[in-house]
Amino acid sequence: MVNPWLAMESGADPVERTRTVRLAHEEFLAGGAVARPVRQVVADSWRRSASARATLDGPAPIDLDEPELRAYRDAHPLARAMPVFRDLLGTIAHDGAHLLAVCDPQGRLLWVEGHPGVRRHAERMNFVAGARWDERHAGTNAPGTALAADHAVQIFAAEHYNKSVQKWTCAAAPLHDLRTGRLLGAVDITGGDHLASPHSLALVQATARAAEAHLATYPERTAPAAHLTVLARDEAVLTMDGRSLRLGPRHSEIMLLLARHPEGLTGDQLAMLLYGEREVRPVTLRAELSRLRHVVGPLLDSRPYRLTRAVETDLAQVETELAAGDLTAALRDYRGPLLPLSEAPGVRRLRSVLEDRLRRAVLTQRDPETLRLWADTPWGEHDLEIWEALETTARPQDRRASRTATRLRTAYDLPSASS
Repeated sequence: MVNPWLAMESGADPVERTRTVRLAHEEFLAGGAVARPVRQVVADSWRRSASARATLDGPAPIDLDEPELRAYRDAHPLARAMPVFRDLLGTIAHDGAHLLAVCDPQGRLLWVEGHPGVRRHAERMNFVAGARWDERHAGTNAPGTALAADHAVQIFAAEHYNKSVQKWTCAAAPLHDLRTGRLLGAVDITGGDHLASPHSLALVQATARAAEAHLATYPERTAPAAHLTVLARDEAVLTMDGRSLRLGPRHSEIMLLLARHPEGLTGDQLAMLLYGEREVRPVTLRAELSRLRHVVGPLLDSRPYRLTRAVETDLAQVETELAAGDLTAALRDYRGPLLPLSEAPGVRRLRSVLEDRLRRAVLTQRDPETLRLWADTPWGEHDLEIWEALETTARPQDRRASRTATRLRTAYDLPSASS
């Protein structure tokens, strides 16, 4: 019996298969019908891709920038499986012809590793960490289709929906939490036509099973050992070991910045984030850190300055929810601006970036309830763009948005919407 998840049966001519599948792809785009020898799993994926209006020849979209990507993947359960992937697939990924990729359940590539030359070639189609490779955005491809079908699959050359990807062949397998069955993402190897063999599919399946078994050896995640609350507060609250500590403004800034940099910061780096270009003597920062150590004890270490255990923050929680596309949860957990009275450059940047990301997400979604939720906050009540978006999406009988938008345009000395 022919395995429907394999790209080609034994003995098939890859050149001839490429020609016939490419012709079938062109016929599908022209008329919507899928002819043989296109596999059913590929035909179904083409239809899903067309229905979602996935790009036909452009690069995949970048969904996560570098700071977002770093925060998201550091907290992702598959981070613990990377040693397994590198152990089993690393030799192949660095042989000059292949790439190893790992994505989350939404098809966001979290890790893409391999020979620099192959990676540069793949960058032309945005096969890079942070890009979105689910079928909806990138069309038929092994990691995206493995997620959609929840099954290991090979995608060969012209089977890709996006024409710019048809030079590649890939094999991917989904990854699950063995305790709950929850989909965690997929592992993929990408390269040339020679990957269209039973061996590559068997390899990624075996790697996926090994990674799942490895993850099952870890205890279930529990509440963080320490937590820092910094949203909508001028003074942070550090909770650890069953007690809560209210920190002063400068100590709040230092703890937040060190929590954001678990690798540690030198004195100069920390001073730049706290004081910017201001002339501040090194002894001033050392004195602040000495006082902070009296408060938090061995949690604070030096050379470099760092926290000796993981400290999670409500800021990181909102960032993770945003990166996962859960705007409802992000807005629920965003209680207000980050340390709103802080003038430290490093904190001001974090505060501005978070608020801008939330605001852009609200405007992009254009859901009346979400817009209303943002508009009815101290940081949204004078935001004309939000109120104008609400004005165009609210129910006709809801006149408040229109009145508020008109009032704000008058206050800002701007022309009315109709002029």
